[in-house]
Amino acid sequence: MMHAADGSGSTMARYATGGWSRLRWRAVLAVLALVAAACGGGGGEQAAGGACDGTVEGPVTIQVWFHSGQGSERETIEQQVQAFNDSQEDVQAELTLLPEGNYNEQVQAAAASGDLPDVLDFDGPFLYNYAWSGHLQPVDACMDDEFESRLLPSIVEQSTYADALYGIGTFDSGLGLFTRRSILEDNDIRVPDGWDDAWTAEEFTEVATTLRDAGYDKPLDLKINYGQTEWYTYGFSPIVQSAGGDLINRDDFQSAEGVLNSEASVTALETFQSWFNDDLVDFNEDDAAFLDGRSAISWAVHNSYPPYSEAFDDVVVLPLPDFGQGARTGQGSWQWGIPASAQDADASWAFIDFLMRDEEVVRMSDANGAPPATQPAVEASQTYTQDSPLWLFVEALEGDASVARPQTPAYPIITSAFQQAIGTIIDGGDVKGALDEAVETIDADIEQNQGYPSPEEQG
Repeated sequence: MMHAADGSGSTMARYATGGWSRLRWRAVLAVLALVAAACGGGGGEQAAGGACDGTVEGPVTIQVWFHSGQGSERETIEQQVQAFNDSQEDVQAELTLLPEGNYNEQVQAAAASGDLPDVLDFDGPFLYNYAWSGHLQPVDACMDDEFESRLLPSIVEQSTYADALYGIGTFDSGLGLFTRRSILEDNDIRVPDGWDDAWTAEEFTEVATTLRDAGYDKPLDLKINYGQTEWYTYGFSPIVQSAGGDLINRDDFQSAEGVLNSEASVTALETFQSWFNDDLVDFNEDDAAFLDGRSAISWAVHNSYPPYSEAFDDVVVLPLPDFGQGARTGQGSWQWGIPASAQDADASWAFIDFLMRDEEVVRMSDANGAPPATQPAVEASQTYTQDSPLWLFVEALEGDASVARPQTPAYPIITSAFQQAIGTIIDGGDVKGALDEAVETIDADIEQNQGYPSPEEQG
């Protein structure tokens, strides 16, 4: 994110390189349909070694899959695997790096053929469909009492499905507006102070117009160069949520009707569309609109800060605009989980538990620039300090400004339908019609899958 997603440093890099095209999503959805049918609509797999019972039946060698993201992440996970193996003799981890561009397709294919590893990392929003399909097992029984208390609230939220934790992330993500203080001050533009002081949508539009009049021909960089991928959901669903709408009704996750296509959602996305109609947006094909000074504001993820701050010494990070019900931002990134087929859940958990040590969380955060997943790691971080511009993201993740992508097995369809709607809106299509079509697609999928019954409801 996806999500989504959204996304870690590598997640957004994947979006930038076209990792999730519409064709790939169709391929994944087709596999999901086959997997769901094979499992009888959800559930099905049982753990080879059972759930965690506190005992490792060692010595044992476990297989670990990791997406081949940015170089610093690869180097760090390789170092962490070596450190884990050197730290004890009961469990030895063998790491497999899989290409990130089609990582999730490979996971789905392995799930369908029963060839998943003992430890799996995956983009956060996929957790819910993986869990519903029976390919992941809950990890609650693996934790001690202190473990969950160390986690950021957002990590717990994005990892929860059917009242159980099915995954754990070592880092999270953040989304905001990047600009330069000198630009705002030179144009007498108010500098917001935190999430409760965000520019309104109207004010944001006025800011963009002011900056165009000041010489920025296309003052807004919305990372449209990432294309119709998970970026469209991670990056722009906060607009709908800030207006009081959402991607789906989260009371029961049974319909998007009256929520995604609500009057508030339509009005907010009409404002979004107006930025394109008024030619305020740089389509940023070279991914350098902000760095080259063509755009004055970049709507981007946390990992944009290092290159921006290296280029300019007065970069500030601001909340996304408030569309009526408070500014909102995305959250969620890659997570670790234990497949239901793992040979020994305790051995798998021993590896994940090692990665969740505060010093290891900081090590990965330093490598990819993402917000650390635990409170002690945040406190130990040299990047996410209270006097850093990036503290804005920590505040969102610890508060209510960040919104998890919907915790439902229907998420692959939800994000695909929303991406299509955003693409239509950017191209100048009817906003209400685009959202109505997305709602129809989402609701039809939920109905086809009998409402995606939880494991308890399936019996």
